[in-house]
Amino acid sequence: MPDANLSDEGFHHLALLYRSSQEYLSTLLAFVRTGLARAEPVFVAVPAAAGELLRDRLTPASGQVTFADMARMGLNPARIIPAVRTFVDAHPGRRIRYVGEPAWPARSADELRETARHEALVNPAFCDAQVTILCPYDVRALAPSVIADARRLHPVLLRRGEQQASPEYPGPDLLPPAFDAPLPEPPPGAARLRYTANLRPVRDVVASHAAQAGLTPGRSTDLVLAVSEIAANTVRHTRNGGTLLVWRTPDCLICQIHDQGRITDPLAGQRPPALDVLGGQGLWVVNQVCDLVEMRSGRTGTTVRLHMRRPA
Repeated sequence: MPDANLSDEGFHHLALLYRSSQEYLSTLLAFVRTGLARAEPVFVAVPAAAGELLRDRLTPASGQVTFADMARMGLNPARIIPAVRTFVDAHPGRRIRYVGEPAWPARSADELRETARHEALVNPAFCDAQVTILCPYDVRALAPSVIADARRLHPVLLRRGEQQASPEYPGPDLLPPAFDAPLPEPPPGAARLRYTANLRPVRDVVASHAAQAGLTPGRSTDLVLAVSEIAANTVRHTRNGGTLLVWRTPDCLICQIHDQGRITDPLAGQRPPALDVLGGQGLWVVNQVCDLVEMRSGRTGTTVRLHMRRPA
């Protein structure tokens, strides 16, 4: 069993560093079947093709497992922890077993940067939960830097059927400093707008660029909403206004907002806002509607970068 040496108490976060499809499939099947044998609720979030293969091999027990297509659920990695938390909360008092594959070769460099940040946040997010989490990583197809991050972010590694403590794991710190580094600089030609109290120019600029980038009306509305939510936080919580930057890549329209405020909770926006508390919904909404959200906050202020994929 891939987790035979783990206790039945507390939180466990494992990385499967696999080198073949056979190793991937056999390890995940054993992990899931062990959970079912222990009457643990099991949640599997992997790309759709892998999920279908697992479902076929688990028949008829597949009906006892909750599946999700990670390419949809975790397109923006900031949505993964809330989805797992929802599953945990739906089974109070029970130990949970979760397979989550956040990184795959088709991921962009920006997405992989956020999957690593997500994995770092998993540790403080679930440190007090009765959860066993297994995260597969394809050593053959993923960049060495991605595998190195996996070793740093998981207390336990599985390789070739062997389980070992990760020597690179520094401990359950809230967020390793390397994963809070500033984002890459925007391109020199990015459109720029300073704003203070009036957000109409912000909305107009985003709507214009969204139309030029070919976003559908619905997607344009979502992006305008997301940028407005972040800009409203600037007006609400800072005195000096903020700066909006907008640029396009072949795949995405990107909007970035920077202001002098500071967000001290690295899990901000990854907890559903309480219904009886005013405010606090902005970052949650942004994470739900955007394809990728990158947030960095420190002594120089807060930067939030929003990505919306352009139509093919």
